[in-house]
Amino acid sequence: MTSGGVEYDKNRSAVTDHQHHQNQPPPPSFQGVPNYPPPPQQQQPPATGYPQPDRPYVAGYAVAAPEHRRLPCCGIGVGWVLFILGFFFGAIPWYIGFFLLLFSRNPRERPGYIACAVAAVVATIIIVVGVVRGSGVWS
Repeated sequence: MTSGGVEYDKNRSAVTDHQHHQNQPPPPSFQGVPNYPPPPQQQQPPATGYPQPDRPYVAGYAVAAPEHRRLPCCGIGVGWVLFILGFFFGAIPWYIGFFLLLFSRNPRERPGYIACAVAAVVATIIIVVGVVRGSGVWS
């Protein structure tokens, strides 16, 4: 029993010391030098997962994105319609598309006009070779 009494006294003294430390205020945390600027606040990285919202990165001045209207001629544009029609109407729409390319300001229409220009060049080569072969100049 004496050993149990000694342990009881040790535990009791520890509890007494713990109660004594609870009454004291905690030591102040280190705040740094009073005239030094505070550290910059760090932003947390965006959460990863699916789906991610699109956040466009804009350097400099923010500019509103232009709204795109639907292209004419069933949404495919005049250039592509002329390209398709050139197969049925003998390359004339391709030449029209080539000249429209020279004056076009809409960058969404340009791929169709460029297709017309390439087709017009190929058609011109084929027509010239066909005419020259048929005339007997090279025979």
